[in-house]
Amino acid sequence: MEIKVLSTTGKASGKMNVSDSLFAAEYNEALIHQVVVAQLANKRQGTKCTLTRTEVRGGGIKPYRQKGTGRARQGSIRAPQFNKGGVVFAPKPRDFSKKINKKMKDAALASALSKKLADNELTVVKEIALKDNKTKEVAAILSNLKLDKTTYLVYDDSDSLIARAAKNIPTVVVAHVDLINVYDLVANHNCLLTKKAVERLEEVYA
Repeated sequence: MEIKVLSTTGKASGKMNVSDSLFAAEYNEALIHQVVVAQLANKRQGTKCTLTRTEVRGGGIKPYRQKGTGRARQGSIRAPQFNKGGVVFAPKPRDFSKKINKKMKDAALASALSKKLADNELTVVKEIALKDNKTKEVAAILSNLKLDKTTYLVYDDSDSLIARAAKNIPTVVVAHVDLINVYDLVANHNCLLTKKAVERLEEVYA
C-alpha cells in the first residue's frame, strides 16, 4: 500500500510504499490490551515491603493479664490494632513481570500502527531537520502538521536532535524507532514518524 509523505511545513512531499503486514494488519484489540498490560506490569519494581506482627520489634510480653481488667484480652502490643503494630497481610517484594512472546509483541505493534493509519492519526514526514535545535521549531512543525493533541514522535538516527528539542513540550512523547512500543502508540492520540523511521520499522518487523 501507499502512504502520503509530508514535509515539516505540512505540504505533500511524495508517497512511499509500505508493507501491508505492518500497516494494513487486522485490528486485534484483545492482543493490544494483553501486550499493554504486560508492558505496564513489567515496569513495576515490586520492592514495597512492610512488617507483619511477627517482624515488628518488641511485644514479646503480654501487656496485661487475661482477666479482671475489664478490657479486651491482648497478647502483644505489636498486634495490628495497636499503634506501631504490624500490618495485616503486609505487602512483600514480588515480581510483577509477565511474559509476552515476540510474535505477539510484533503482531500487537502492527495492529496498533494499522489502526492509527486507518483512523488518520499517523503522519509520516520526509525528515525533521532543526536549524537551531530549539523547542519552538518542534512546536512550529506540530502546528504545521495540525497535531494539536498528544503526539508520539518516533525518530531515527539522522534526526537524533529532535529528542532534546521536544522534551519540553508536555503533549509530546519522543522515542527512537528501535524503542517504539505499543503502550505509547495507543496512549497518545497522534503518531508522527519520519520516513527513515518507517523504513527501519519495515526492515525489522515486516
